[in-house]
Amino acid sequence: MDLADVGVFVEAARAGSLAGAARRLGITPMAASRRMAALEQEVGARLVHRTTRALSLTTEGEAFLPHAQAMLEGEAAARAAIRPSDAGASGLLRVTASAAFGRKVVAPAAAAFMHANPEVSVDLLLTDSIVDIVAGGVDLAIRIAPLRDNSLVARRLADNPRALYAAPDYLERRGVPTRLADLAEHDCLAMSGATHWAFVASGGKPVQQKVAGRFTASGIEGLHQACLGGLGVTLLSAWDVRDEVAAGRLIELPLADAALPSWSIWAVYPTARQAPAKVRLFVAALAQRLSEG
Repeated sequence: MDLADVGVFVEAARAGSLAGAARRLGITPMAASRRMAALEQEVGARLVHRTTRALSLTTEGEAFLPHAQAMLEGEAAARAAIRPSDAGASGLLRVTASAAFGRKVVAPAAAAFMHANPEVSVDLLLTDSIVDIVAGGVDLAIRIAPLRDNSLVARRLADNPRALYAAPDYLERRGVPTRLADLAEHDCLAMSGATHWAFVASGGKPVQQKVAGRFTASGIEGLHQACLGGLGVTLLSAWDVRDEVAAGRLIELPLADAALPSWSIWAVYPTARQAPAKVRLFVAALAQRLSEG
């Protein structure tokens, strides 16, 4: 079985079309179609349903996909095992991160990494939804909140300190909250559907503070902009507001009787197998960037 044919099948499943697979692999759509046909002939089954614009997997294709992915992972692991330890990174690196963190931190880190490793290309997926990195064929997920799945293979990269912030003009109008109970008297900018914020009281006991305000958003970037616009108090990470705090456009609001729970920044891998060089080196570069602030 030709692994190049298998690679076309896996990329087509990810992209949802042969044209998309061809673009990812740097080949023509005609070549991708021929490789798919060759693979189907080899396995003796139709693996995909084709239309002029889209592609979906047949029942046989769904069954074959995890085995196809395992074949490609096995080849990558074999190459990594015999490659000199100081060999540079190469190939396509697929990374997912939240929209705000990806734009502010991961994208600049990826640009620097690509300059240092010219044989690497990067596909960066920015979304505030949790991506199934195994099913999605993603090499690496960067998570900035507590991990919900204890079975994930993860490496802690750095602290993710968070705090309450507000714009100076809002604080002039409404006053400065100094205790947890004060938040009940303020417009709190929360994620859509959220009614409480989690804190740790002075004695170490977890507490939930009810919050309400006139503005909610489905993503951190919306809350950030609303906070800058003087609409209220919100929770933001230090990496997201460093420039605004330095310029005096946002003010940090420590509370005397409570603090926010500790969060971390994580690199999450799709498998416990040794990661390829492109992943290991990028994670190391990102960790270094985070340590430098």
